[in-house]
Amino acid sequence: MYTFFNLITQKTIKSNQAINTINSKEALSKLISDALSKKYLSIDIEGNGFFRYPERVCLIQVSFDDQAHIIDPLEIDDLMELSKIFDNSEIIKIFHAGDFDIRSLHRDYSFNFKNVFDTSIGAAFLGSEKLGLDAILNEYVNIEIKKEKKLQRSDWTIRPLPDESIEYAADDVLYLNNTRKVMENKLLALSRLDWVKEECVRLSKVKFQPKNETTAFFDVKGSIDLNPRGLAVLKCLYEFREDEAIGKDRPPFKIMSDSVLVEISKDPHQNFSNISGIGYWSNGTNLRRLKEVIEKGLSLDPQYRPQKSKQRIKGMTNKEREKSNIRLKQLKEWRKDLGQELKLDPSLLWPTSSLARLSRFPESFEEEFEQPEVRNWQIKEFGDSISQNALNL
Repeated sequence: MYTFFNLITQKTIKSNQAINTINSKEALSKLISDALSKKYLSIDIEGNGFFRYPERVCLIQVSFDDQAHIIDPLEIDDLMELSKIFDNSEIIKIFHAGDFDIRSLHRDYSFNFKNVFDTSIGAAFLGSEKLGLDAILNEYVNIEIKKEKKLQRSDWTIRPLPDESIEYAADDVLYLNNTRKVMENKLLALSRLDWVKEECVRLSKVKFQPKNETTAFFDVKGSIDLNPRGLAVLKCLYEFREDEAIGKDRPPFKIMSDSVLVEISKDPHQNFSNISGIGYWSNGTNLRRLKEVIEKGLSLDPQYRPQKSKQRIKGMTNKEREKSNIRLKQLKEWRKDLGQELKLDPSLLWPTSSLARLSRFPESFEEEFEQPEVRNWQIKEFGDSISQNALNL
């Protein structure tokens, strides 16, 4: 059984706000009962992916009424009651850069989210140059917090957690609601609040997608340069690394880096001591184990990378392709000019993949508006403009 920072149940921090720790089913039920009467709830998590494998959620921070509540998933066996608030469309859940949090909570608990507001998205649509939490809090609510690297890279599995770690975790949620209030007023004044709401609906629907274990080795960085025989060796090395990572409860990159896997796969008969970063795998028992894996890979059938389906542009002459390239450049200029006018990152205003399609088929903009990556707010605000530009180029 884990001990949650010496079983302290409440701690006062510099801002005179309280941190309430939740390490029992009864305390969790009380928290949820209180949260159900609130309209806004700030959420963040801490995971252990830098130290453990497979990664898991180690803390869930929630905040309302200027109080942070730190839930300890390592002590509470059943957290499913949290779905009462996460899946409640009447409660606005506030995140900052919530993609990782939402995916992780879906991965570990199958939680779904409704009615989300993300302060990172809000800041992007307000033209903020820096989107980190510390910069956002400083810009919008004049709050300074310290995001120290040593705490960001903490092993959140370890108990008891020091007070500075608890305070760090609480800072991630304590000020989000006030930040949301300021952002919503600014977005409303710029007529961009609906833009952000649509982006947040998309965010709320993200799900964790487990990797395909049989083909995951193709995704190793640098593997694109390997021939089929090298890919066979890489397949076995990758599976070996996964087994080691799970057995030692360490992330795969701490067992052996991608670059080392690829370097071995390129030339399985080389002197491994010359490979940068190979560490303890270059000698003794570890080297013998590694060579057994390599021999297994060399005995496998060659592995061929799945071919990506390429959409050929039928019926286009070289001249037409040249025009398409010119049109794409001009469409990107249109988006760039729009971004400068609105003081926003141009990539927010229209998807690049859509511009590429329109450059080839400018008359198909009505079909383009039905593509999943094109937002409704983009069509409403810029649909006429992009249609005219595509047809007139």
